[in-house]
Amino acid sequence: MELLSLSQTVIFMLYFVPCYQQFPRLCATQEALRTKVCCPPWEGDGSACGASSGRGFCQDVEVSDRSDGPQYPFSGLDDREKWPLVFYNRTCQCAGNFMGFNCADCKFGYFGVNCDQRRESLRRNIFHLSRAERIRLVSYLNLAKQTVSRDYVVVTGTYMEMENGSAPMFADVSVYDVFVWMHYYVSRNALLGGPGNVWTDVDFAHWAPAFLPWHRVYLLHWEHEIRKLTGDRSFTIPYWDWRDAQGCDVCTDELMGGRSTQDPSLLSPGSVFSSWRVLCSRAEDYNNRGVLCDAREEGPLRRNPGNQDRNMVERLPTSAEVEFTLSLTNYDTGAMDRNANMSFRNTLEGFGDPQTGLGNSSRMGMHAALHLFMNGSMSSVQGSANDPIFLLHHAFVDSIYEQWLRRHRPSPSQYPDSNAPIGHNSEYHMVPFLPLHRNREYFISSKDLGYEYSYLLDANQRLSESMRPYLEELQDVWPWLLLAGLCGGIVAVAVAAAVVTAKRRYRGSSWLPASSWKNLFTLPERQPLIWSNDTVESSHRNYQTTM
Repeated sequence: MELLSLSQTVIFMLYFVPCYQQFPRLCATQEALRTKVCCPPWEGDGSACGASSGRGFCQDVEVSDRSDGPQYPFSGLDDREKWPLVFYNRTCQCAGNFMGFNCADCKFGYFGVNCDQRRESLRRNIFHLSRAERIRLVSYLNLAKQTVSRDYVVVTGTYMEMENGSAPMFADVSVYDVFVWMHYYVSRNALLGGPGNVWTDVDFAHWAPAFLPWHRVYLLHWEHEIRKLTGDRSFTIPYWDWRDAQGCDVCTDELMGGRSTQDPSLLSPGSVFSSWRVLCSRAEDYNNRGVLCDAREEGPLRRNPGNQDRNMVERLPTSAEVEFTLSLTNYDTGAMDRNANMSFRNTLEGFGDPQTGLGNSSRMGMHAALHLFMNGSMSSVQGSANDPIFLLHHAFVDSIYEQWLRRHRPSPSQYPDSNAPIGHNSEYHMVPFLPLHRNREYFISSKDLGYEYSYLLDANQRLSESMRPYLEELQDVWPWLLLAGLCGGIVAVAVAAAVVTAKRRYRGSSWLPASSWKNLFTLPERQPLIWSNDTVESSHRNYQTTM
């Protein structure tokens, strides 16, 4: 009876843990997988999806029946097809500004108990952060890496391997590694059955129109999880403006980690990131074995910036290449894959030439160039999120996407409804997110989602923003400056008082004549300062002439 009571207590505690991402613990059970229902209660009223309070309702998932492109010619072989129907066909559909797996959260840009407070966050250049903010950023990243997620788990087997839900296959990982796994899972090859039998020409977040909306949602959720973990509601992901950079200037021990002197492919032991271990980074091994990543540690984080294959990437992108990319008026074109010509999406992603706009370029540019330039964990699509530079890089890529949206103001119809590669049509639910997000919902300005980039502010705001870290540094030291000033003032008063006292005491003394007293407190002059009246007048004339 005591054991049963303890078990019930644990289940009760887990039952009321708020969940916001794919595969929350409550939905990683035999019952949830067999019934394909994932509608946990909102802890505020105990009802599924907070239905009793009008926050949301448990409803059937509706998926689009629009045709996909020819790049993936299969059906019913991959768990990501018609997401999330293989795992769940009923989920929480939230009302109003509520969001989340159980409608316990607020939509991006909204805060407060009732999600009725609108607030705009600001993503800043990492080099414009104050020293305290840089320390906080690294600390938050490391905390996320070292903290096992209490909210959700990651899947390590296919639905078929789980015997249609009878034998759940999930693993615990850290808050940071949940996002590493998500980026792996969305971009992994399709398993067709058996060792080495995979389909490589498929990716539910890359090489097609959803590349930019998917990564936008990814960063927003990542930002949200850090806020939830730390309690710091003001946290935002900084960006690294890599235009015209000659090297990895964020690769310092103060920031993302310098280079090890012992092994150039490893990080300096002076960086906290040197102790990090990666996961889901061995795509070729998984393909050869015909399995999913099992979420186990696979070795240290690797990076060797600037020693990349020069035939693939010559250098980092330039300001001129960014401007050319922004000048392209079509969001996507043709087959909407890596061959797309004059496509903003394909050029920004890196498969279109950033000087001509022609697709299927022999050299990688823009977004892809940065990944390959890092020449380590970042250069693998599936494992790239292991490197924290991934976040800074994609924040800047997202800012270029934002510039394009503001400059060209595309109609929603520019985002394709059909015939895009699988996972990329406008109404397709993004893999592997729960709560569900459709691609087209993020073909909108960042301002509508509650955030802005500092370098996109108007001139006056940019000036104020650039001065902010220096003012904050001054704010940190001004009490010491004030204390030093007070101490200096006290010393000056004490010296003056001592001088006055000494004068009064020794003025009438017979052993110290008045002339000697004056000499005691004056320094001898080697030359007179004024030679004659003529010299004085001449000096005055010269001063006036100069003025």
